[in-house]
This record gives sequence, C-alpha cells and structure tokens, in this order.
Amino acid sequence: MKNHVMPLTRHFMSTLAPPAEQSEAEEIVQLPTNEDDEELLKIRHSSAHVMAMAVQQVFPEAQVTIGPWIDNGFYYDFYFPETVNKETGETVPSRKLTEQDLKAVKKEMDKIISKDYPIRREEVSREEAQRRINEINEPFKLEILDSIKTEPITIYHIGEEWWDLCAGPHVESTSRIPKKAISLDSVAGAYWRGDEKREMLQRIYATAWKDPQQLKQYKKMLEEAKKRDHRMLGKKLDLFSVQEEAGGGLVFWHPKGSKIRRMIEDFWKNAHEDAGYDIVYSPHIANINLWKTSGHFDFYRSDMFDQMDVENEQYQIKPMNCPFHCLMFKDELRSYRDLPFRWAELGTVYRYERSGTLHGLMRVRGFTQDDAHIFCLPEQLEDEIVGVLDLTERILSRFGFDKYDIMLSTKPEKAVGSDDIWEAATKALEGALKKKGWEYGVDEGGGAFYGPKIDLKIRDAIGRQWQCSTVQCDFNLPDRFGLEYVSAEGTREQPIMVHRAIFGSMERFFGILIENCSGDFPLWLAPTQFKLLPVTDAVQNYCNEVAAKARKMGIRVEVDRGSERLAKQIRNAEQQRVPIMAVVGVKEMETNNLAVRSRKLGDLGSFNVDDLLSELSRCSAAAEEMTMQGDKSAE
Repeated sequence: MKNHVMPLTRHFMSTLAPPAEQSEAEEIVQLPTNEDDEELLKIRHSSAHVMAMAVQQVFPEAQVTIGPWIDNGFYYDFYFPETVNKETGETVPSRKLTEQDLKAVKKEMDKIISKDYPIRREEVSREEAQRRINEINEPFKLEILDSIKTEPITIYHIGEEWWDLCAGPHVESTSRIPKKAISLDSVAGAYWRGDEKREMLQRIYATAWKDPQQLKQYKKMLEEAKKRDHRMLGKKLDLFSVQEEAGGGLVFWHPKGSKIRRMIEDFWKNAHEDAGYDIVYSPHIANINLWKTSGHFDFYRSDMFDQMDVENEQYQIKPMNCPFHCLMFKDELRSYRDLPFRWAELGTVYRYERSGTLHGLMRVRGFTQDDAHIFCLPEQLEDEIVGVLDLTERILSRFGFDKYDIMLSTKPEKAVGSDDIWEAATKALEGALKKKGWEYGVDEGGGAFYGPKIDLKIRDAIGRQWQCSTVQCDFNLPDRFGLEYVSAEGTREQPIMVHRAIFGSMERFFGILIENCSGDFPLWLAPTQFKLLPVTDAVQNYCNEVAAKARKMGIRVEVDRGSERLAKQIRNAEQQRVPIMAVVGVKEMETNNLAVRSRKLGDLGSFNVDDLLSELSRCSAAAEEMTMQGDKSAE
C-alpha cells in the first residue's frame, strides 16, 4: 500500500498554495506606508489638523494638545474642561465623546475640506507664539512650546480660521485631502504626557488614505485581522493566558503553546550553533551598580521595575541582557586571534509597562528576547553583519516570512564614538545589505546614540508590517565596561559590539505567528499533529498502541476519548486546527490501516499505519508546510 503515501504527500504540498482556491489574504493589495509615500504622510498630517479644527468648531470648549500621524492614520488628543451653564449656573461635567459625536465631527471635516482652505506655514518668534497661545487660552500649547528647543517657531494655518504649532509637512490646501478616504474610528482615554497624575484627555483615532479604494482595502484588512486576533485564538486553542491574579503583562504558556515554543526554541538554537554561535545563560537580577555602569539606570530607569534590597545592597531585575555579556567578555583578557565571539541567549527580561499599554503577547512586562551579541574586530564587522542577515533570512523563512522592509539608520546629532568609527560601521552595514542584494531605505540621523543600525520589518499574510529583527553596532557599552583585546601589534584595543535579535521576543513573535497563520500552524509546528478518532470503544486500545508508536517517532499525537459521535469528534479536531486525523473503526483495526482525513482537504483514503506514520514524521522533519500562511478564512 506504499503507493497510497503519494496522496498524503500531495496533501502537504497542496497546502503551500492550493491551485484551485487562493486565500483571501493573498488577494489583499499592499497598502502604502508613511515611510514610502510622502504624499500619504502629508494627507494624514493635514487631516489631523482638519479634525482638530472640526472638533473645536463642533465643541468650542475643547482644547487641543498633540496630533501626530501613526502607521495607519493619525490621532489627536483633546481636553474637555468642565463648563458652566450660562442660564442655570450649574457645572456641566467634561464631555465624553460618543460615536454620534464622531459622526458630527466627520461631517464638519467634510465641510472644511470642501471649502478648499489654503494650508499655510508661518515662522514666528517664541515670544509671538506665546502671545498668540495666551490669547486663545490654550494652556497645553504652552507646554508644547516649552518643549520645542529650536527656533524660529513654525505655525500652520488652515485659512484664517485655525492654527496650531507644527513642524509639518502638509498638503497645500484642504481640497487635496480625499474626504471619502478618511474614517474616524474610535475614542480612547490618554493621560497628558502619559502621566497618570496629569489631566485625562480624549484621543480620537482615525485612518486616512489617498483614495476610497485604499480605505476599503484597509477596512477589509481590519476585518481579517479581527478573525486572526492572537488573544482570541490563544484562548480558543488553549495556547497561553495572562492571569490577572498574577499581574498584568505576565504570560502563562499552556501545554500546547509550550510545545510550539519548544519547537521554535530548538530550531533557533540549532540554527545559531550551525552559524558559529555559542549559547549562554545569564542571571535574572544583578547589583544596581551594573546598571549604573551600563547607563540603563540613568537613561532607562522609567522602564525598569523598582529595585529590591539584598543584604543592604540594591539589586535590579534585568531589563536587558547585554551588560551580562559584557561582563563575560571582560572575564579575561582576549586576543585578536579569539575574535569574533558570538554569544546567543534566550534571556527573559522584565520591563515596566503601564497597564493601559499592555496588549496580549504584543506588549508585556516579562518576555524572552532572542538576544545575541557579537564582539569583533573592525575589519570583521561587514562579514559578521552578512552572517547575521543570512541567519535572519534562514530563521524567518522557516516560519513563512520572506517579505521584508529594511531601514538603515545613521548617526544622530547626539552620539558617542568618533566620526571615523561611525563612518566605518555605517559602511559595513551598507556593504552587508548590498552583498545580500536587499533593497533598503535610509533614515538619516535615525540611529541610536551608540551606533548605526539595520531594522527589518516582516510582512504577514494580510500585508501588515511587524518590526522584528534588528542589528545594532554599539560603541558605548564596550567603552563603559572597558572592554579590550590585545591587537596584533600588542596594543590594547576596544572591540566593536553588535547587538542583534531576529524574533525580537518569543512572546511577540508567537503572537505575530498566530495571527499570520490564523492559528493554523504548519505540520512541523502544530501542537497536535495527528489525532485518532475511535468510532467505538472496541478500538480504543488499538488507538493507544498506534499513538504510542507515533510518539516514539516524534509525532505529537492525541487520542480522542471517543465519548462524542464521530461527526462531533471531527468537528472538535478541526476547530483545534489539527492538520491530520484518522478515523478508526473495527475494519481499520483488523487490517492495520487508518482512514485518514485532512483538515483542509477532507477524506484522503485508507493508509497502512506504518506508511502513514513514516510520512508524517518525514514531512514534519522536512517542514513541508513551512511557508503556509493560514487557511482561506480564519474561523
């Protein structure tokens, strides 16, 4: 019956790209971004100003604060103070915006856009800006003005009707804004300056595009995203939870989620060892002096948890792994012959995030970074970066991600290290990207203060971008920790340190992966790869024997309790995204066969047990479905 194995192999291969039915996600057209479309960015920025003007025309008591563009549109924060009813003298509580209010604001926006007001830039002195702000009694603008360190102060006007402090850019007039491509989506609370002790503001989120078709496409993507929400699927598939009794932002990996995590970690470790990395482990806490040496205590303190007292000394739970790797490098004097060192660690770190910012697996307080640090000679840097990019490509493609948007960020105004070392490091990053043949953009002045970097965003099955991988040169920590090696000339020199992560964090990447494949994991990652469905109690022992044989071959298998009717067993297995099922009756037991069913393609026919298990094991090991990006519709 070995000839029957071929339909099963064809099943696995057909899930890569079914010829008869392309997924809905594949039909989604790639939407432009702020980074690659300056006109779109101008439309969003100008739309934000028009919305603020409309809010103040509909609700004159509203005070404006800030209104930046964001990835898919813009938002604006408003303060609604208490008012007094002129007729009764009663205090009227601050307004809480409703969906009906948003409709009124959008209607007013359309009127403003239709009037074709010119949008004009004006430069004024700080004193003049302050005078005008006082004149219209906008106290939040005074604080914004104080935070602007450059002069002259720039103001943008919408006709002669409205203005705000702004650096631009904007379209030339309101008629350049496509009003049918704007949608006011929601209202949320936000503290002024993110400070819980300050005023509570109301934030209107909106989206804006260049034409109505793009808006329609975006809303279609949002609908698909709802079906793929990792929080909903995580609960439905019993993968993970966040237990509020333990505290927000702390992830509990359930058995099924843990199986997937182990598969990801095992592949990650093997790929790193193949690429010449050593796996290391470091503590979860350290004396506060370490964080003072690294600079985190001064520059990152607001994102760190409070310290704990240990025998009259303060210890800090770690927000980063890099200082530990620096201490390991410093443990002995290194020779240039020893370099490069490539040390990788799945290191769990803890960072303080406000409760209002926590979001499933995407924004948490405890997470595991897939961290690595390379200590190398200047002349080794370009080859090391190429190695990082090769490894990034290998790992991400394993999980179905092969579309990237790449940005090279260069030296900012405030930076440590000489111009020469910055130039050499930037050229090494550029050279590595060119060797890979990858297209990339340049963010002039967007590098970290300690070195230039490459950031890589992956695109998922429905076209969304996710920041994951990063490669950063660091001239700061080697200097702070006094890291040295002995050069060929016998002098003491400072190595270049490279920070790099590929997933970013295990938690966030797992959330992205869930949403990318709609919880419908490829065979090699599925927590349950194969489920046996007994038709009668008489075959239960036979199912257990088959399951035991499958486990010895490394197949993740379950046996249904058989307490439900067969149709319900099949439905339950399909809802749990089990890729392969086998219906087992007395006939199958007597012939040592299994009636195989695919979640995607239905009945596949009868297979010999040994043939089926061998093919399942082979396909899992070869990751046959590694590029699969979800079913036609996320259930």
